[in-house]
Amino acid sequence: MRNMYSKETLVNLHKSMVRIRFSEESLVEPILNEEFKCPVHLYTGQEAIAAGVGAALSDEDYIFGTHRSHGHYLAKGGGLKEMIAEIYGKDTGCSRGRGGSMHLYSPEKGFCGSAPIVAGTISLALGSALASSIRKDRRVTVSFFGDGAAGEGVLYESLNFAALKKLPIIFACENNLYSTHLPIRECRPNDNIYQIAEPFGIESHRIDGNDVLQVYEAAKNAVQQCRNNQGPVFLEFMTYRMRGHVGPNDKIQEKQTDIRPKAEIKKWEKKNPIEKFRRYLLENNILEEKDLNRIEREINEEIADAYLFAKESPHPLKNELIKYVFKN
Repeated sequence: MRNMYSKETLVNLHKSMVRIRFSEESLVEPILNEEFKCPVHLYTGQEAIAAGVGAALSDEDYIFGTHRSHGHYLAKGGGLKEMIAEIYGKDTGCSRGRGGSMHLYSPEKGFCGSAPIVAGTISLALGSALASSIRKDRRVTVSFFGDGAAGEGVLYESLNFAALKKLPIIFACENNLYSTHLPIRECRPNDNIYQIAEPFGIESHRIDGNDVLQVYEAAKNAVQQCRNNQGPVFLEFMTYRMRGHVGPNDKIQEKQTDIRPKAEIKKWEKKNPIEKFRRYLLENNILEEKDLNRIEREINEEIADAYLFAKESPHPLKNELIKYVFKN
């Protein structure tokens, strides 16, 4: 596997995952201290998906996200300072402090927005892919959504239209086995999300979402197919969130609402995508321990700078609160 990729590619995949993980975990204490007024959905545990897919895309390609999209935003090149500032509701945030954690936006990097409505951005991604098809610009759009979106009609309508028009879109389902607090076995009669695209004639695959090289390879192949007018492609990434549905631990007024079995959580902790890839880099002599420590130190410094930037930034002026919400 090592010979398939350059050292630069492997190191960048690791950096991307660690940057996402450290950024997410840095939010835990401020959340518990109620420094944020908006709900914050953490991506901890799912980093390999954003990092692998992001690495397979060009700067000109597009991503549409979900309520849990910090990782997607960062992997596509969105600014960390602007993301932290947005979560703090500051005017220097990527959405000028108007959206918060679930409304990230970096069009200059190809991150076209995230939204909290389940399946809410799928049709927007479809429109983006249609525009690329009409323009013949060979840009690819990735639509990220969770397993809960597989119960929404707009996904099936979008699959049908994308197949009909052979659009350059990747439907990327991050299946973390729970729709909020409802396990997938109580949502679907069969564990077969990746197969829902097959009746539309769409190539579909199920991928280990905690293996960054598998994610990268699958995404790279899907991107190439879409660029060559052989799309769309449906990818289901099997993964697990290590934090609560919203916030660190899903506590509501001292009541624990996370009903996931402890044994299940422990099982998935052993599949930590970052630790798995860290071992791979060491065992294959791609990086040494000192290199890994240096990467972590540099990322922690970047995160510290981002918080300083966010905390020193001003809030939006009260008389400008609806500015930037609508296009003038």
